[in-house]
Amino acid sequence: MWLLILEALAALALLLGLVWWTMFSGRRRGERAPAGSEESSPPEDRR
Repeated sequence: MWLLILEALAALALLLGLVWWTMFSGRRRGERAPAGSEESSPPEDRR
């Protein structure tokens, strides 16, 4: 019985660790600027 509880806790810890890793291991400087901002927009294509 204790083995099942221990296994369930290990699986829960693994799940929480994976969620934490995917949420907080992003870009070092944070999120990119919104697409509408002038600084992050690429140069216009002149034809």
